[in-house]
Amino acid sequence: MYASIVLLPGDGIGPEVTGAAARVLRAIAERFQHEFDLVPFSIGGAALRSGGPPLPKATLEACLAAHAALLGAVGDPAFDREEPSRRPEAGLLALRREMGTYANLRPARVWPGLEDAGPLKASVLAGTDLLIVRELTGGLYYGEPRGYAPEGQAAFNTMRYSRGEIERIADVAFAAAAGRRKRVTSVDKANVLETSRLWRAIVTERAARHPDVRLDHMYVDACAMKIAVAPASFDVILTENLFGDILSDEAGAICGSLGLLPSACLGSGPGLYEPVHGSAPDIAGRDIANPIGAIGSAAMLLRHSLGLGAEADAVERAIERALSDGCRTADLVSPGGAALSCAAMTGAIVDRVR
Repeated sequence: MYASIVLLPGDGIGPEVTGAAARVLRAIAERFQHEFDLVPFSIGGAALRSGGPPLPKATLEACLAAHAALLGAVGDPAFDREEPSRRPEAGLLALRREMGTYANLRPARVWPGLEDAGPLKASVLAGTDLLIVRELTGGLYYGEPRGYAPEGQAAFNTMRYSRGEIERIADVAFAAAAGRRKRVTSVDKANVLETSRLWRAIVTERAARHPDVRLDHMYVDACAMKIAVAPASFDVILTENLFGDILSDEAGAICGSLGLLPSACLGSGPGLYEPVHGSAPDIAGRDIANPIGAIGSAAMLLRHSLGLGAEADAVERAIERALSDGCRTADLVSPGGAALSCAAMTGAIVDRVR
């Protein structure tokens, strides 16, 4: 098939890991006789540095016209003191909103050979394979009004959700669970927040449409604790924007490294795919970043946006084989062990794809 894929390298380690994912996509195209048109565009701090806004018009138009977009990372300390609209992160938030990608899928699993890579005992991690379904275009990140009070003496944000926003993300979670172990844990703070009380009520209503999936509810603080002590007890975690952002990072940490985690941002149009990790400016340009999160995101792109399940499986098997064979980047290597560079780890995965 032919597919147009926009590459958004972004900031920090973004160009390195996006380049790694592009290498894997080209290997897939060669093996399966596809044609992938991979075209780079700027976003975030990279766009600001070139004199444009954090989301240039050309970038947005390209993403909307493509089959999918693959993002590296946004975030640059040089813009930390800028007003919100002039920060790199504003470009990503605007892109998610304009693309209508309201559903963020963040899988977290323990790869064979990495049972001891995280802070938890291997016996606790055994069997961990969870999926966080995060609502992506509502809540505190987008709610209005928001801003600073005069003279910087206070600041305010608004957490807001509507029935329609909750219904559509709940349906995504139930559909995902139906193809997995048929359990959804809906996470909220209904003992304190009105938005969470609405969330819990509507999720319970939608569960009636999915009688084959079991639903339970959990407060976010209890969920954070349980992810740390019994991660294998979860199947699909459904939650709102802020809670999902935090819980998915925690899940990555217990599984060994944030560098391992991919994600898919889905809606009614083209999908946006990005590793969960940030721009990591402290290691940018050193060729030591872990490319697996970005490569796994490319696998999700193949599966969800292009309908290429066999190709996605080939990428994930290549990652698994590389790790099983002992390939490790600096964030995964045991004390005294040899670490592969970002480029070398990518090469190991490409070899196994071929």
